[in-house]
Amino acid sequence: MSLIEIERRDAVAIVRFNNPPKGYMNAAMVGELDAAVDGLLADESVRVLVFTGALNGVFIEHYDVSELLALSEKLRAKGTTFSLDRPSPESAYHRILTRLETAPKPVIAAINGTAMGGGFEFCMACDIRLAERGPYWLGQPEINIGILAGAGGTQRLVRLVGEARALELSLLGRTVSPDEAARLGMVHAAVDGPVLDYAMTMAKRLAAQPPRAVAHIKRLVRSATETPLSQGLVNERTLFMDLAVSDDGHRLMGEFVAGKRTIRD
Repeated sequence: MSLIEIERRDAVAIVRFNNPPKGYMNAAMVGELDAAVDGLLADESVRVLVFTGALNGVFIEHYDVSELLALSEKLRAKGTTFSLDRPSPESAYHRILTRLETAPKPVIAAINGTAMGGGFEFCMACDIRLAERGPYWLGQPEINIGILAGAGGTQRLVRLVGEARALELSLLGRTVSPDEAARLGMVHAAVDGPVLDYAMTMAKRLAAQPPRAVAHIKRLVRSATETPLSQGLVNERTLFMDLAVSDDGHRLMGEFVAGKRTIRD
């Protein structure tokens, strides 16, 4: 059985996580996900990626704690210790999240159930997060089992909700409902009905946008908080001019000037 299922709908790729019965992320799923992401990002006919859960009420429950415990026992037996002057190397999962975050294609998380720990860390690496209303939980509860969010949870959460709220949620290990997640800014929206329908409506619209413009905008916005304003403005005006002389930019501006296109959505 494949743990990662891929469905194509025109220029949109739908990727489903399918690891019954619990819906955990584990090493086997990471391996399949790694290959799937590589293939989809390399495929020029795929313009948007949508991730969702295949199991009822589960996006990704969380990372399989039994695997983390086995790793802990192996390292403890060797006497291995860690400190910030000797950083831990990236895992395959870390690299996947970074690739999605920096990819030139939009990535949507269609959250249809529980996403805690590594599951919500995956969501935070996506560009758009839509959550279906329901009785399930989102967030970073790792402190409740003596660890912390180790795949971007402490870093990406603060960028979404601010330092004060990120500290509260992470230190208490508090998870939230889809509606509270939307109020806090952890997800873009909480929606009624099948979230995949909403995600596909957005994905089709994104897929119709000029891909070069999409890639440039994502790059600029994603890097804005870590780039000095002066350099960010240089990057922005340079990529603006790149689009102005591109085939799509020239054609679409010409259609607007000729009255054949509106600038509003």
